[in-house]
Amino acid sequence: MTAISVSSLSKRYGKTRALDNVSIEVQRGEMVALIGASGSGKSTLIRHIAGLEVGDGEAGKVVVLGEVSQTAGRLVRGRPAGRVAVIFQQFNLVGRLSVLTNVLIGHLGRVPRWRGTLGLFSRSEREKAATALARVGIPSVAAQRSSTLSGGQQQRAAIARTLVQEAEILIADEPISALDPSSARRVMDVLANINSQDSITILVSLHQIEYARRYCKRTIAMRDGRVVYDGPSTSLSNSFLAELYGDASEELVLPKSPAEPLPARLVRSSCLKPVHVLA
Repeated sequence: MTAISVSSLSKRYGKTRALDNVSIEVQRGEMVALIGASGSGKSTLIRHIAGLEVGDGEAGKVVVLGEVSQTAGRLVRGRPAGRVAVIFQQFNLVGRLSVLTNVLIGHLGRVPRWRGTLGLFSRSEREKAATALARVGIPSVAAQRSSTLSGGQQQRAAIARTLVQEAEILIADEPISALDPSSARRVMDVLANINSQDSITILVSLHQIEYARRYCKRTIAMRDGRVVYDGPSTSLSNSFLAELYGDASEELVLPKSPAEPLPARLVRSSCLKPVHVLA
């Protein structure tokens, strides 16, 4: 069954076309990488799927878990917001609160508002939050203020919060871009684990290409607001990535990358629209 369906979605900010007639589908249980240079439209697409932005015009439509999230430039009431979790590069934890309390916030929306406001959570809810912290490998920091954690630990706490939320889709917008390689691997290991064990659908925006190749069977690449590649991550050749990222490719594609797979390349039609070709 389709988890995310985006069709004919466009978005313009002033003279900048952030999304240009974008259409993608992500099936339930998939873990899909979303790549592209800065300004390619990745974050804009993620914000639309999460219901944080609305597209332009009458044609654009977003369907999440079988329910229309937005259509014809407007959000639809009753969209499955609680079933979709989003984590960002900035972690979005409350620094003065304990790690456990930050994870417990994932229960909001399923408990009475007065209990959430007063921070009154049941024993079973606290046990569930503690179990989520164990799942992401940081059970010992539950009582610490979240501001005392490393970046990697904060990101894993944010993922634990989505487990408590019982989200069916996890959208991660560059969750490891600010982390050192060791912390980045731990975060990606956690995402891969919950994808395989809990069948949570994951769409993860990445700058680090090797993580896309290693952790995601499928990659969607964007350029200038358009999808220019949608296929197996193993077919992402270094030459394709060099064209996709330009001068920045030397920093994003590691020298120890595997031998060139079946190459993907960007070509341009007579109307200068990039298309995907497997040579």
